[in-house]
Amino acid sequence: MSEEFRKGPVKVLIVEDDGDFAFLIRKLLRKQEDILVAGYCAEPEKVMRMVLETEPDVVLMDLNLGKSSADGIGLSREIRIQTDAKVLILTAINTPDMIMRAARDAFASGYVFKNQLSLLVENIRAVAKEYTAQEYLIASSALSVLSDAEMAVFQIMMGKENDFHSSAKTLANQKGRVIKKLGLKNQKEVLHVFRMFQERGEEHEMPVLRK
Repeated sequence: MSEEFRKGPVKVLIVEDDGDFAFLIRKLLRKQEDILVAGYCAEPEKVMRMVLETEPDVVLMDLNLGKSSADGIGLSREIRIQTDAKVLILTAINTPDMIMRAARDAFASGYVFKNQLSLLVENIRAVAKEYTAQEYLIASSALSVLSDAEMAVFQIMMGKENDFHSSAKTLANQKGRVIKKLGLKNQKEVLHVFRMFQERGEEHEMPVLRK
């Protein structure tokens, strides 16, 4: 999704069940020459179909879509696992710890508070262009569930050289524990969701082992 390889405007799918707020977002984004509104969806059960049909670069996801935040978090995870789209969470929650936990559980690329709509456009451009500092922070938070030993295994899974000494069977079992702790199904999903640690530049190192 790097700007170097993407041609044309940033395609954005809006997932928001507040019609008035969704209208404001569409109105704002349609004024931007470098952003294209690929679609709008208010129904949780139709979101994945629209994502697969429109192939957006960025999905704006209402955290409280449907009956609870679980819908927004679950759909965000599914989008991040199944597609290359980035997910920006839209939230009215102003508690930093709470929104960080939600973003972490959703594998989100970032979040924007609904009362700070003026920041939305620059956030869309930023996540579409590169991996942002906020995105690395969220991903690192998701990895905080791993022990030091599991983080060493995660680094091996990411392709980093490591002096980890274990048999192939033991390593396979340890990889399985890492995958389970991250709430994913297999190593392919781990590599996809956390690919920023493979594609990173020198300024973005792998999360370090805790002392």
